Amino acid sequence: MVNVMGYEYLIAGFEDIALSERVQTSEEQLLELLDEHLSDSDKQLLALLRRKNDDPTIMELLEDDAILDRKAELNLSDEDFRTQLLYEQGLKCRNKFVRDWFAYNMDVNNVLAATVAIKHGMDVQKVVVGETEVAQELRKSGSAGNNARLAALVPDLKEVVDIAAISNLLDREKHIDALRWQWLEDRTLFEVFNIEAVLAYYLKASILHRWDNLTVEQGEQVFRAMVADMKKGVKLD
Repeated sequence: MVNVMGYEYLIAGFEDIALSERVQTSEEQLLELLDEHLSDSDKQLLALLRRKNDDPTIMELLEDDAILDRKAELNLSDEDFRTQLLYEQGLKCRNKFVRDWFAYNMDVNNVLAATVAIKHGMDVQKVVVGETEVAQELRKSGSAGNNARLAALVPDLKEVVDIAAISNLLDREKHIDALRWQWLEDRTLFEVFNIEAVLAYYLKASILHRWDNLTVEQGEQVFRAMVADMKKGVKLD
């Protein structure tokens, strides 16, 4: 059944976007539009999708002794532990689309990180975050490719493993974003004018904004930072 209720006029006014094209509406303009039309509860969903691992809600958790005890038990970097806390927030969301988006990104990033770690002789235990079935399987098996259990859990497993083998890190990121874009397309195929369609549009526009703003010089800086992190044994983001 197609869900068509909710934000008909808002979505009807959205600019048409495609992965291969530039977006004309700035992120600031889009956020202003959404702030004007979304309900308070739906604004909270958008805020969660926009949250980063250095968000105040994450940093406040690190002041809790129980959370710090958890961190001490895990063999993760500070940044990766904050990322795990962010994923955990997303997985607790009342909205299934948001939960699924966080779960998908965590699984894909864990497969990427584990594949790259294995290639460079790093400890998989140090780069996999969360307690999902995918995370547990990666820790147990220590590999991502040729894993029937993982293939059943991650439909895009082969594509992700192939992408991890791409040497140019910017090309790798673009291929991952293409997977994310397709996930959003598939996930909202029957969501027409509801909040899920709005959130998917925002996420797709964010992908375009990210690449539109990334200059060659910035790309080189990203590359150098990733290589430095890899040499230190830190998960590639």
